[in-house]
Amino acid sequence: MGDVFKAMASEPRRRILNHLAAGPMTVGEVAEKFDMTLPSISKHLSVLKEAGLVREQKRGQFVLYSLAADNLANTLYGFLTPFCPDARRISAARKRELDKK
Repeated sequence: MGDVFKAMASEPRRRILNHLAAGPMTVGEVAEKFDMTLPSISKHLSVLKEAGLVREQKRGQFVLYSLAADNLANTLYGFLTPFCPDARRISAARKRELDKK
């Protein structure tokens, strides 16, 4: 859980997650949204991937990055569950749905 919060502590990484919420993107497509070098974007994507917040998929010569929404949601609900009755209810419902699969 610490890796997730450490990754999300960076504003550029939160902005990258926001852009990826719209759909998969290449490093170049992400970089177009920022005034940052391609290596910097790649580093941010690497941190997000290591934290389990994004996935990468090879498509020919390109790598597509996409949001790992379930990992993000599960981590956040896991953090909130002890403090928030709504989070406990939602976590329980999500667990029941996963158990059905």
